Amino acid sequence: MQVSDFPALNACLNATSFLLLMLGVYFIKNGRREAHKKAMLGACAVSVLFLSCYLIYHFQVGSVRFERQGWIRTVYLSILLTHTVLAATVPVLVVVTLRRAFRGEFALHRRIARWTFPIWAYVSVTGVVVYLMLYQM
Repeated sequence: MQVSDFPALNACLNATSFLLLMLGVYFIKNGRREAHKKAMLGACAVSVLFLSCYLIYHFQVGSVRFERQGWIRTVYLSILLTHTVLAATVPVLVVVTLRRAFRGEFALHRRIARWTFPIWAYVSVTGVVVYLMLYQM
């Protein structure tokens, strides 16, 4: 695998993270705590792998500019801005959410998970969208 393959890999990792998040929510809503735990830990592992690959890629390549102009550039930059700002919050939210779960503080875990889940899901989906717009358009 070469560094040039990392954007596609990162999009796949983001999509996988999203799918594991959705499975985790499905499992907990159906009372399957152990399956929920495994899905959420899987989403964490995939996200850590994503972050590692993302950093390796951008240390090697630097910033990649969106070349298209007009309304599509505005759409891209809007998505990128919200994605980036929210992506910065995900690691903190995930650590706090996980810590509360591992401590058995499930009421507190649920309270913050209601924020963590949609933000993390949005960041995962928009990560794929950013990839598609930047590398496939």
